Amino acid sequence: MKLTGDFHTHTTYTHGTSTIEENVRQAENLGLEYLAITEHSYNSIYHIKHGDLDKMRQDIADIKDKYQVKVLLGIEANLISSKGDIDISDEELKSLDLVVLGFHKMTKVKPCEWFGFVLPNILRKKPTKKQIERNTNAYLQAIEKHRISIIAHLNYAGCYVDCGKIASVCAKKGIYIELNGKRINFSRQDFEAMLKTDVKFIIDSDAHDVDSVGKNHRAFNLIEKYKIPLDRIANLDSVPKFN
Repeated sequence: MKLTGDFHTHTTYTHGTSTIEENVRQAENLGLEYLAITEHSYNSIYHIKHGDLDKMRQDIADIKDKYQVKVLLGIEANLISSKGDIDISDEELKSLDLVVLGFHKMTKVKPCEWFGFVLPNILRKKPTKKQIERNTNAYLQAIEKHRISIIAHLNYAGCYVDCGKIASVCAKKGIYIELNGKRINFSRQDFEAMLKTDVKFIIDSDAHDVDSVGKNHRAFNLIEKYKIPLDRIANLDSVPKFN
């Protein structure tokens, strides 16, 4: 059982502590075949600047022949509205190898979305049925509107969703649901609901430092605990194909 790639990592371009090359070198040391650099997009408190994608692309090109690891350039886009809006243009998404989508607390949104979408999730410990429905619909609309490859850390920051419903749509569209190295917020019921669909999962580190690249013990423990079939993990002994 081999992890072929880590498809969610950060660098000094946002609030990671390691460079692109340091992450790549670590990936090679671990025997990974693929590594994705997926910095936070423009509305996050820690975000890339306009023009950084071109700089990152050049950084990757400069080290292409130094390592065996294939380096992918992606983005971690922010879900910024209950209507499924994200904080990067669809034109920019076309130039990337993959697109990770996540909900974050510290993200710039319109005032109406802050009070109607973000803040209620952060403040309420136990989500209401209405909140779960609203959050679920926000993700589903984002999936319909934009190019998405991976859904990151579902249920994070109080943004609880109907995991089964999202998994069903992701399965049809070839979108992976992430088992995140820093945050896995799924209950047994969530896993049971998702496993009733054909969705596939992907193991990522969400590394913000070089030592975390390729590391995700939590995911492996949960795969064993919940008896998740290994053929449902896209980057175990296989290479995922991204939208």
